[in-house]
Amino acid sequence: MFAWAFARRHKGQFILRIEDTDVERSTPDAIQAILDGMAWLELDYDEGPYYQMQRMDRYREVLAQMLEQGKAYHCYMSPAELDALRAEQTSRGEKPRYDGRWRPENLKAGQHPPPGVGPVVRFKNPAAGSVAWDDQVKGRIEFANAELDDLIIARSDGTPTYNFCVVVDDLDMKITHVIRGDDHVNNTPRQINMIRALGAEPPVYGHLPTVLGADGTKLSKRHGAVSVMHYADEGFLAEAMINFLARLGWAHGDDEIFTREQLISWFDIAHVNPAPARFDIDKLHWVNHEHLKRLPDAELGARLAPFLLRAGFDPAGGPDSAAVGALLRDRSRTLVEMANAASYFYTEPQLTHEGVAQHVAEHARPALLELDESFAAMPWQRETIAAALKEAAARHGLKPPEVMMPLRYLVAGTPSTPTLDAVLSLLGREKVRARIAAGLAL
Repeated sequence: MFAWAFARRHKGQFILRIEDTDVERSTPDAIQAILDGMAWLELDYDEGPYYQMQRMDRYREVLAQMLEQGKAYHCYMSPAELDALRAEQTSRGEKPRYDGRWRPENLKAGQHPPPGVGPVVRFKNPAAGSVAWDDQVKGRIEFANAELDDLIIARSDGTPTYNFCVVVDDLDMKITHVIRGDDHVNNTPRQINMIRALGAEPPVYGHLPTVLGADGTKLSKRHGAVSVMHYADEGFLAEAMINFLARLGWAHGDDEIFTREQLISWFDIAHVNPAPARFDIDKLHWVNHEHLKRLPDAELGARLAPFLLRAGFDPAGGPDSAAVGALLRDRSRTLVEMANAASYFYTEPQLTHEGVAQHVAEHARPALLELDESFAAMPWQRETIAAALKEAAARHGLKPPEVMMPLRYLVAGTPSTPTLDAVLSLLGREKVRARIAAGLAL
């Protein structure tokens, strides 16, 4: 999202690449989840999607070029040998790393490729000096080349690896800025060295901080680390999700609620905090509620309607969804909560004898019966309904809540609703009177 906001802010090109060389992880479902999530959030792209598995010929062309120029070489070290080497190095307290034994200048007399072993291709990393860059988020970062072993850039089956593919992609696609998670910081010096070995200069890098759970530990499913589309299914608004995600590590003054357009006009990667941000589901609910409250009634109704259907309600069998949404928006944090809270507008409440006995006091019944009669002929408007409620309570020596609370239960099946006159007005005269009669008969 930050890469998208950066590109839009600077009127650049945002490119979508599907880095699918890890065949086990890059399943069709996983790739579709990326595309669906970006479509929901409206993270539109100018080029792509490009699939690395469809660019294998180009990668092999560059591999052959690097082998021919002596910038890469074949390595015949078996996985078992590499594991044994690492175990030995660890036992000596050393950093486990490939020792360069198949590097051309390190070959010993009589050292020949073993029969039947398919070699990997390794990049010939510079042995001396250092590699550094000015990270747009983290500042100056530098690695000694001596700490970087010769990276595998093609597996023994000939499949190029991620770190090599992204280098070729960045060069071919003329990438100027790479904005990604800080789990890639250790990959960057290797990629910079490969880019320079290919005769080019690297793009500008910015590594974003990790997102932690609210308790400061690594984000997991118990914190809310689920599919992006899970939040769509749970009734969160895409614009609220963008707002919430943007505030995970970035800020524009004290602004907490903002639009997609404001994010684009304000976004400055220099304002990204390099410290890890915390994912707070309560904050997400608050942000979503604020965006719900800002939606025009018609738009809110259009977004609510599919959730009413999913909850088993027919929007055509009750009040207009825009009016229902406008009434419930102050009480609902998500569209799912709003749809569930709207049940009594579209289905008959399931009243019980015990429930009526609990919520409808005997001394309130005469006032409720009188109200039912007055409802028959009066203009069906919020103002006249509100006046009738107060008048009925006063005539029977009751406080307004002593009439309103049992009436809520009779017409909605719950003692808690938005303003009662608004609820009754939306339900309609016939439904209200029928429910009063049915409830009082229990």
